[in-house]
Amino acid sequence: MNTTTHEALPGENKGKALKKVKKQVIAYAIDFFLWSYLILTSWKIVYEKLIIGDRYAQFSWDQPLLAIGIGAVVAAALTFTRLSIGKATQGLYETNPEKTVLSEPFTMLGYVILIVTFISGLHISQVSIREFLSESGLHGARRIFTALFRPNFAIIEDALFAAVETIYMAFIATAVALPVAFLLAFFAARNLMKNSKFTLAIYSVVRFFLNVSRSIEPLVWAIIFSVWVGIGPFAGMLALSLHSISSLSKLYSEQIENISNGPIEAMTATGAHPIQVIWYGVVPQIVLPYLSFTIYRWDINVRMATVIGLVGGGGIGTMLMQYQGLAKWNEVGLLVIIIAAIVWIMDYLSSKIREAIK
Repeated sequence: MNTTTHEALPGENKGKALKKVKKQVIAYAIDFFLWSYLILTSWKIVYEKLIIGDRYAQFSWDQPLLAIGIGAVVAAALTFTRLSIGKATQGLYETNPEKTVLSEPFTMLGYVILIVTFISGLHISQVSIREFLSESGLHGARRIFTALFRPNFAIIEDALFAAVETIYMAFIATAVALPVAFLLAFFAARNLMKNSKFTLAIYSVVRFFLNVSRSIEPLVWAIIFSVWVGIGPFAGMLALSLHSISSLSKLYSEQIENISNGPIEAMTATGAHPIQVIWYGVVPQIVLPYLSFTIYRWDINVRMATVIGLVGGGGIGTMLMQYQGLAKWNEVGLLVIIIAAIVWIMDYLSSKIREAIK
Protein backbone atom coordinates (compact mmCIF):
# COMPACT_ATOMS: atom_id res chain seq x y z
CA MET A 1 0.00 0.00 0.00
CA ASN A 2 1.51 3.28 -1.15
CA THR A 3 1.14 6.33 0.99
CA THR A 4 1.80 9.82 -0.23
CA THR A 5 2.63 12.76 1.97
CA HIS A 6 1.85 16.30 1.02
CA GLU A 7 4.89 18.51 1.25
CA ALA A 8 4.19 22.16 1.82
CA LEU A 9 5.08 24.31 -1.15
CA PRO A 10 7.20 27.44 -0.65
CA GLY A 11 4.17 29.62 -1.42
CA GLU A 12 2.10 27.84 1.24
CA ASN A 13 4.84 28.24 3.86
CA LYS A 14 5.16 31.93 3.00
CA GLY A 15 1.40 32.39 3.27
CA LYS A 16 1.29 30.70 6.67
CA ALA A 17 4.21 32.81 7.88
CA LEU A 18 2.51 36.02 6.73
CA LYS A 19 -0.73 35.03 8.48
CA LYS A 20 1.17 34.32 11.69
CA VAL A 21 2.99 37.65 11.49
CA LYS A 22 -0.33 39.43 10.88
CA LYS A 23 -1.86 37.74 13.92
CA GLN A 24 1.13 38.71 16.06
CA VAL A 25 0.90 42.34 14.93
CA ILE A 26 -2.82 42.42 15.74
CA ALA A 27 -2.13 40.74 19.10
CA TYR A 28 0.45 43.38 19.97
CA ALA A 29 -1.91 46.20 18.92
CA ILE A 30 -4.62 44.78 21.22
CA ASP A 31 -2.18 44.47 24.14
CA PHE A 32 -0.79 47.95 23.48
CA PHE A 33 -4.29 49.49 23.59
CA LEU A 34 -5.37 47.53 26.69
CA TRP A 35 -2.23 48.31 28.70
CA SER A 36 -2.27 52.00 27.74
CA TYR A 37 -5.95 52.17 28.71
CA LEU A 38 -5.38 50.30 31.99
CA ILE A 39 -2.43 52.49 33.00
CA LEU A 40 -4.14 55.79 32.16
CA THR A 41 -7.47 54.82 33.76
CA SER A 42 -5.83 53.48 36.92
CA TRP A 43 -3.74 56.62 37.21
CA LYS A 44 -6.32 59.30 36.46
CA ILE A 45 -9.43 57.82 38.06
CA VAL A 46 -8.56 55.07 40.52
CA TYR A 47 -5.46 56.76 41.97
CA GLU A 48 -5.94 60.53 41.59
CA LYS A 49 -9.71 60.80 42.04
CA LEU A 50 -10.61 57.87 44.31
CA ILE A 51 -7.51 57.16 46.40
CA ILE A 52 -6.05 60.67 46.71
CA GLY A 53 -9.48 62.31 46.41
CA ASP A 54 -8.43 64.98 43.92
CA ARG A 55 -11.81 65.24 42.18
CA TYR A 56 -10.81 68.21 40.05
CA ALA A 57 -7.31 67.10 39.01
CA GLN A 58 -5.89 69.06 36.11
CA PHE A 59 -5.70 67.28 32.77
CA SER A 60 -2.41 67.25 30.90
CA TRP A 61 -1.50 65.66 27.59
CA ASP A 62 1.71 64.46 29.22
CA GLN A 63 -0.29 61.85 31.12
CA PRO A 64 -1.89 60.01 28.15
CA LEU A 65 1.36 60.23 26.18
CA LEU A 66 3.27 58.73 29.11
CA ALA A 67 0.63 56.02 29.49
CA ILE A 68 0.94 55.20 25.78
CA GLY A 69 4.73 54.95 26.07
CA ILE A 70 4.57 52.71 29.12
CA GLY A 71 1.82 50.66 27.50
CA ALA A 72 3.96 50.06 24.41
CA VAL A 73 6.87 48.82 26.51
CA VAL A 74 4.74 46.63 28.78
CA ALA A 75 2.86 45.12 25.83
CA ALA A 76 6.15 44.27 24.11
CA ALA A 77 7.59 42.74 27.28
CA LEU A 78 4.55 40.64 28.15
CA THR A 79 3.87 39.40 24.63
CA PHE A 80 6.16 36.46 25.41
CA THR A 81 4.13 35.51 28.49
CA ARG A 82 0.62 34.17 28.96
CA LEU A 83 -0.50 37.60 30.12
CA SER A 84 -1.05 38.66 26.51
CA ILE A 85 -4.77 39.01 25.89
CA GLY A 86 -4.04 39.83 22.24
CA LYS A 87 -2.39 36.46 21.64
CA ALA A 88 -5.37 34.74 23.26
CA THR A 89 -7.83 36.51 20.92
CA GLN A 90 -5.71 35.52 17.88
CA GLY A 91 -5.40 31.88 18.93
CA LEU A 92 -1.60 32.02 19.25
CA TYR A 93 -1.42 30.07 22.51
CA GLU A 94 -0.86 26.35 22.64
CA THR A 95 -3.68 24.67 24.55
CA ASN A 96 -2.82 23.41 28.00
CA PRO A 97 -5.09 20.48 28.94
CA GLU A 98 -4.23 20.89 32.63
CA LYS A 99 -5.63 24.43 32.77
CA THR A 100 -8.99 25.92 31.95
CA VAL A 101 -9.34 29.24 30.17
CA LEU A 102 -10.74 30.85 33.34
CA SER A 103 -7.52 30.09 35.24
CA GLU A 104 -5.17 31.46 32.59
CA PRO A 105 -3.14 34.61 33.43
CA PHE A 106 -4.60 36.53 30.47
CA THR A 107 -8.11 35.82 31.80
CA MET A 108 -7.11 37.18 35.22
CA LEU A 109 -5.80 40.31 33.52
CA GLY A 110 -9.11 40.62 31.70
CA TYR A 111 -10.92 40.53 35.05
CA VAL A 112 -8.69 43.36 36.31
CA ILE A 113 -9.46 45.49 33.24
CA LEU A 114 -13.21 44.89 33.67
CA ILE A 115 -13.08 45.80 37.37
CA VAL A 116 -11.12 49.01 36.69
CA THR A 117 -13.53 49.89 33.86
CA PHE A 118 -16.56 49.30 36.11
CA ILE A 119 -15.11 51.43 38.93
CA SER A 120 -14.20 54.18 36.46
CA GLY A 121 -17.66 54.06 34.92
CA LEU A 122 -19.32 54.47 38.30
CA HIS A 123 -17.16 57.48 39.04
CA ILE A 124 -17.50 59.19 35.66
CA SER A 125 -21.28 58.56 35.66
CA GLN A 126 -21.36 60.20 39.11
CA VAL A 127 -23.48 57.39 40.53
CA SER A 128 -24.67 58.40 44.01
CA ILE A 129 -27.07 56.31 46.06
CA ARG A 130 -27.13 59.06 48.66
CA GLU A 131 -28.45 61.63 46.18
CA PHE A 132 -30.87 59.07 44.72
CA LEU A 133 -32.39 58.43 48.16
CA SER A 134 -32.13 61.98 49.48
CA GLU A 135 -35.21 63.48 51.15
CA SER A 136 -35.49 66.39 48.71
CA GLY A 137 -35.06 64.10 45.70
CA LEU A 138 -37.71 61.66 46.88
CA HIS A 139 -40.09 64.53 47.62
CA GLY A 140 -39.67 65.94 44.10
CA ALA A 141 -40.11 62.49 42.51
CA ARG A 142 -43.24 61.88 44.59
CA ARG A 143 -44.71 65.21 43.48
CA ILE A 144 -44.01 64.53 39.79
CA PHE A 145 -45.30 60.94 39.81
CA THR A 146 -48.44 62.03 41.67
CA ALA A 147 -49.12 64.56 38.92
CA LEU A 148 -48.34 62.02 36.18
CA PHE A 149 -50.98 59.66 37.52
CA ARG A 150 -53.52 62.48 37.47
CA PRO A 151 -53.67 63.21 33.72
CA ASN A 152 -55.34 66.37 32.49
CA PHE A 153 -57.91 65.27 29.89
CA ALA A 154 -58.63 68.84 28.87
CA ILE A 155 -55.94 68.55 26.16
CA ILE A 156 -57.12 65.15 24.88
CA GLU A 157 -58.13 66.50 21.42
CA ASP A 158 -54.78 68.16 20.78
CA ALA A 159 -52.96 65.11 22.14
CA LEU A 160 -54.85 62.70 19.85
CA PHE A 161 -54.19 64.91 16.83
CA ALA A 162 -50.48 64.97 17.69
CA ALA A 163 -50.57 61.18 18.08
CA VAL A 164 -52.13 60.77 14.63
CA GLU A 165 -49.50 63.13 13.24
CA THR A 166 -46.78 60.94 14.79
CA ILE A 167 -48.19 57.73 13.29
CA TYR A 168 -48.52 59.23 9.81
CA MET A 169 -45.06 60.75 10.04
CA ALA A 170 -43.59 57.32 10.78
CA PHE A 171 -45.67 55.74 7.99
CA ILE A 172 -44.57 58.24 5.33
CA ALA A 173 -40.95 57.95 6.46
CA THR A 174 -41.12 54.17 6.03
CA ALA A 175 -42.93 54.43 2.68
CA VAL A 176 -40.35 56.87 1.31
CA ALA A 177 -37.44 54.76 2.57
CA LEU A 178 -38.78 51.46 1.22
CA PRO A 179 -38.14 51.84 -2.56
CA VAL A 180 -34.77 53.55 -2.02
CA ALA A 181 -33.62 50.85 0.39
CA PHE A 182 -34.91 48.15 -1.96
CA LEU A 183 -32.67 49.41 -4.78
CA LEU A 184 -29.63 50.18 -2.64
CA ALA A 185 -29.72 46.70 -1.09
CA PHE A 186 -28.72 45.07 -4.39
CA PHE A 187 -25.69 47.36 -4.67
CA ALA A 188 -24.80 46.65 -1.02
CA ALA A 189 -24.90 42.84 -1.38
CA ARG A 190 -21.39 41.51 -1.84
CA ASN A 191 -22.43 38.28 -3.55
CA LEU A 192 -24.00 40.30 -6.38
CA MET A 193 -21.23 42.91 -6.68
CA LYS A 194 -18.04 40.84 -6.43
CA ASN A 195 -17.67 40.02 -10.13
CA SER A 196 -15.57 43.03 -11.14
CA LYS A 197 -13.49 45.82 -9.66
CA PHE A 198 -16.03 48.42 -10.82
CA THR A 199 -18.97 46.74 -9.07
CA LEU A 200 -16.83 46.19 -5.97
CA ALA A 201 -16.05 49.91 -5.93
CA ILE A 202 -19.78 50.69 -6.11
CA TYR A 203 -20.38 48.19 -3.29
CA SER A 204 -17.74 49.89 -1.12
CA VAL A 205 -19.16 53.37 -1.72
CA VAL A 206 -22.73 52.30 -0.98
CA ARG A 207 -21.67 50.43 2.15
CA PHE A 208 -19.70 53.46 3.35
CA PHE A 209 -22.71 55.74 2.85
CA LEU A 210 -25.01 53.31 4.68
CA ASN A 211 -22.61 52.87 7.61
CA VAL A 212 -22.10 56.63 8.05
CA SER A 213 -25.78 57.55 7.81
CA ARG A 214 -26.80 54.69 10.13
CA SER A 215 -24.18 55.58 12.73
CA ILE A 216 -25.79 59.02 13.21
CA GLU A 217 -28.89 58.70 15.35
CA PRO A 218 -32.29 59.95 14.06
CA LEU A 219 -32.26 62.45 16.93
CA VAL A 220 -29.21 64.17 15.42
CA TRP A 221 -30.68 64.04 11.91
CA ALA A 222 -33.87 65.65 13.28
CA ILE A 223 -31.83 68.55 14.66
CA ILE A 224 -30.11 68.99 11.29
CA PHE A 225 -33.35 68.88 9.31
CA SER A 226 -35.09 71.18 11.81
CA VAL A 227 -32.53 73.82 10.93
CA TRP A 228 -32.83 72.96 7.22
CA VAL A 229 -36.61 72.88 6.70
CA GLY A 230 -37.85 74.29 10.00
CA ILE A 231 -39.38 72.75 13.11
CA GLY A 232 -42.26 70.39 12.39
CA PRO A 233 -43.23 66.90 11.25
CA PHE A 234 -41.48 67.32 7.87
CA ALA A 235 -38.11 67.53 9.60
CA GLY A 236 -38.97 64.46 11.66
CA MET A 237 -40.09 62.55 8.58
CA LEU A 238 -36.83 63.34 6.75
CA ALA A 239 -34.77 62.24 9.74
CA LEU A 240 -36.64 58.95 10.05
CA SER A 241 -36.50 58.37 6.28
CA LEU A 242 -32.75 58.78 6.07
CA HIS A 243 -32.07 56.49 9.00
CA SER A 244 -34.64 53.97 7.73
CA ILE A 245 -32.98 53.87 4.31
CA SER A 246 -29.62 52.95 5.80
CA SER A 247 -31.05 50.46 8.29
CA LEU A 248 -33.37 48.72 5.83
CA SER A 249 -30.68 48.61 3.14
CA LYS A 250 -28.37 46.82 5.54
CA LEU A 251 -31.04 44.30 6.54
CA TYR A 252 -32.12 43.77 2.94
CA SER A 253 -28.55 43.33 1.66
CA GLU A 254 -27.72 40.80 4.36
CA GLN A 255 -30.83 38.85 3.38
CA ILE A 256 -29.66 38.88 -0.25
CA GLU A 257 -26.23 37.61 0.80
CA ASN A 258 -27.87 34.64 2.53
CA ILE A 259 -30.02 33.46 -0.41
CA SER A 260 -29.56 30.14 -2.18
CA ASN A 261 -27.21 30.41 -5.16
CA GLY A 262 -28.78 27.48 -7.04
CA PRO A 263 -31.45 29.43 -8.96
CA ILE A 264 -28.96 32.20 -9.76
CA GLU A 265 -26.36 29.79 -11.14
CA ALA A 266 -28.99 27.95 -13.20
CA MET A 267 -30.33 31.16 -14.77
CA THR A 268 -26.83 32.49 -15.42
CA ALA A 269 -25.91 29.24 -17.17
CA THR A 270 -28.86 29.66 -19.56
CA GLY A 271 -27.63 33.13 -20.58
CA ALA A 272 -30.21 35.20 -18.69
CA HIS A 273 -29.66 38.95 -18.40
CA PRO A 274 -28.35 40.12 -14.96
CA ILE A 275 -31.59 42.03 -14.35
CA GLN A 276 -33.60 38.88 -15.15
CA VAL A 277 -31.40 36.90 -12.77
CA ILE A 278 -32.07 39.39 -9.98
CA TRP A 279 -35.81 39.71 -10.66
CA TYR A 280 -36.56 35.99 -11.06
CA GLY A 281 -33.72 34.42 -9.06
CA VAL A 282 -33.20 36.79 -6.12
CA VAL A 283 -36.45 38.70 -5.52
CA PRO A 284 -38.70 35.63 -4.95
CA GLN A 285 -36.35 34.48 -2.17
CA ILE A 286 -36.42 37.79 -0.29
CA VAL A 287 -40.03 39.01 -0.54
CA LEU A 288 -41.31 37.63 2.77
CA PRO A 289 -38.27 38.67 4.85
CA TYR A 290 -38.45 42.11 3.24
CA LEU A 291 -42.08 42.51 4.32
CA SER A 292 -41.22 41.44 7.85
CA PHE A 293 -38.27 43.88 8.05
CA THR A 294 -40.38 46.73 6.65
CA ILE A 295 -43.21 46.25 9.14
CA TYR A 296 -40.74 46.01 11.99
CA ARG A 297 -39.07 49.22 10.80
CA TRP A 298 -42.42 51.04 10.80
CA ASP A 299 -42.88 49.89 14.40
CA ILE A 300 -39.44 51.30 15.25
CA ASN A 301 -40.21 54.56 13.45
CA VAL A 302 -43.41 55.07 15.46
CA ARG A 303 -41.44 54.75 18.68
CA MET A 304 -38.61 56.93 17.39
CA ALA A 305 -41.04 59.59 16.13
CA THR A 306 -42.07 60.33 19.70
CA VAL A 307 -38.42 60.87 20.64
CA ILE A 308 -37.32 63.09 17.75
CA GLY A 309 -40.28 65.32 18.50
CA LEU A 310 -38.33 66.41 21.57
CA VAL A 311 -35.89 68.28 19.30
CA GLY A 312 -38.50 69.83 17.03
CA GLY A 313 -39.39 66.85 14.86
CA GLY A 314 -43.12 67.37 15.27
CA GLY A 315 -45.80 65.02 16.54
CA ILE A 316 -46.62 64.16 20.10
CA GLY A 317 -42.96 64.39 21.12
CA THR A 318 -42.90 68.14 20.46
CA MET A 319 -46.08 68.56 22.47
CA LEU A 320 -44.54 66.56 25.31
CA MET A 321 -41.45 68.77 25.27
CA GLN A 322 -43.55 71.92 25.49
CA TYR A 323 -45.57 70.81 28.51
CA GLN A 324 -42.52 69.34 30.21
CA GLY A 325 -40.69 72.66 29.79
CA LEU A 326 -43.62 74.41 31.47
CA ALA A 327 -43.60 71.81 34.30
CA LYS A 328 -47.24 70.94 33.59
CA TRP A 329 -46.95 67.38 34.81
CA ASN A 330 -50.66 66.58 34.65
CA GLU A 331 -50.61 67.27 30.92
CA VAL A 332 -47.36 65.32 30.59
CA GLY A 333 -49.06 62.40 32.32
CA LEU A 334 -51.79 62.28 29.66
CA LEU A 335 -49.24 62.43 26.85
CA VAL A 336 -47.21 59.62 28.42
CA ILE A 337 -50.33 57.44 28.60
CA ILE A 338 -51.12 58.11 24.93
CA ILE A 339 -47.52 57.40 23.85
CA ALA A 340 -47.52 54.14 25.79
CA ALA A 341 -50.84 53.14 24.20
CA ILE A 342 -49.54 53.92 20.69
CA VAL A 343 -46.36 51.91 21.21
CA TRP A 344 -48.26 48.95 22.69
CA ILE A 345 -50.85 48.89 19.89
CA MET A 346 -48.21 49.20 17.15
CA ASP A 347 -46.08 46.50 18.71
CA TYR A 348 -49.08 44.15 18.93
CA LEU A 349 -50.22 44.81 15.35
CA SER A 350 -46.75 44.51 13.84
CA SER A 351 -46.07 41.23 15.64
CA LYS A 352 -49.39 39.79 14.39
CA ILE A 353 -48.67 40.90 10.81
CA ARG A 354 -45.15 39.45 10.92
CA GLU A 355 -46.54 36.14 12.18
CA ALA A 356 -49.12 36.09 9.36
CA ILE A 357 -46.58 36.54 6.55
CA LYS A 358 -44.06 33.96 7.79
